[in-house]
Amino acid sequence: LTEVVDRDPAVRHALPDWLFEALKAAWPDATESICAALQHRPPMTLRVDLGRISRRDYARRLGEAGLAARPHAEIASALVLDAGVGVDRLPGFEDGLVSVQDAGAQLAAPLLDLKPGQTVLDACAAPGGKTLHLLQAADRLRVTALDIDAARLKRVAENLIRGGCHAELVAADAAHPVGSWAGLTYDRILLDAPCSATGVLRRHPDIRLLRRPEDIHQLGTRQDALLDALWPRLRPGGRLLYATCSLLPAENAERVDAFLDRHPDMQALELPAIPGRRSGKGVQLLPGIDDTDGFFYAALIKRDDADS
Repeated sequence: LTEVVDRDPAVRHALPDWLFEALKAAWPDATESICAALQHRPPMTLRVDLGRISRRDYARRLGEAGLAARPHAEIASALVLDAGVGVDRLPGFEDGLVSVQDAGAQLAAPLLDLKPGQTVLDACAAPGGKTLHLLQAADRLRVTALDIDAARLKRVAENLIRGGCHAELVAADAAHPVGSWAGLTYDRILLDAPCSATGVLRRHPDIRLLRRPEDIHQLGTRQDALLDALWPRLRPGGRLLYATCSLLPAENAERVDAFLDRHPDMQALELPAIPGRRSGKGVQLLPGIDDTDGFFYAALIKRDDADS
C-alpha cells in the first residue's frame, strides 16, 4: 500500500486527481512544494494596524504577553505567531490594534493604492477583514461594503466595530447592480471574487472533497459577470483590484485576459511580484513558497479618457 501511495502523487498529497493535474499544469516547477504545504496546518498570522503602532512595538507587546512571533520577510504589517492562540490573548485585539489575517490577504489594501477621501467599493466584503484593513489604510475613506449574504454582513459589522471604523453595509449581488450604490462611481473597487478556494485548502480541507472540476467553469462565469458588472462603477482613472484565493489560472490570469479583451478601456497595471510571481497580467502567491496562502491579484485601471 505504501508503494502505491508513493507512486501516485495525487494520493500522496491527498488531492483529487483533477486538482493535482491542474496544479501540475499551472506550476510545474513548484507542484511538490505547493501540494506539501496544502497538507500542513497553516500558521496564525497577524496584521498590525501600522497607523497606530509599529510592528516592532507590537511584537514587543506580544513578548510581554508571553507570545513569540516573527516578522514576515516581505509583508510589512505581518507577524507570524510561533503557535496559534485564542484572540483573547492578543494585546489590543478588541480595539482593532491587530487582526488575524493571512499575510497574502494583507496585500489587498496596499495594492489598491488608497488615497485620503476616496470612495471605495468592497464588492464581496464578508467576513470583513479586508474591509477593516482598507479603512485603516487611509483617512476619510467612504467605503461601501457589499455582500450577497445578509447574514455574513454581520461579521463585517463586528470587524468594523472592533476597529472603530464605519462603512455603509449593503446586502446585494455585485453582479446585478441595483439600488443607490449601483448609481454611483468609485475611485477604487476591491473585487475579492468567489472562487474555488484552492489556495486555502490547508485552512479548509473539506474543499478537497467538495470541489469538482466542473465548478471551475461555473466559477469563471460568475467571476466574468462580476467584473463586467463592476467596471461601469469605476471612475475614469480609477483602480479595480481583482483578487481570489485560487491557485488555478482559469480563475485568475485567464479571467483577467478575457476581461481586458472585452473592455479595451481598461488596462492592467504591473504589480510588484515580491512575494509571488508573474501570472499573466497579475501576481500569484504560492503556499509553501511565499509564506502565504494562495492568493492572486491583478490591478485594472480605467483610462482617463474612458467613457463609463
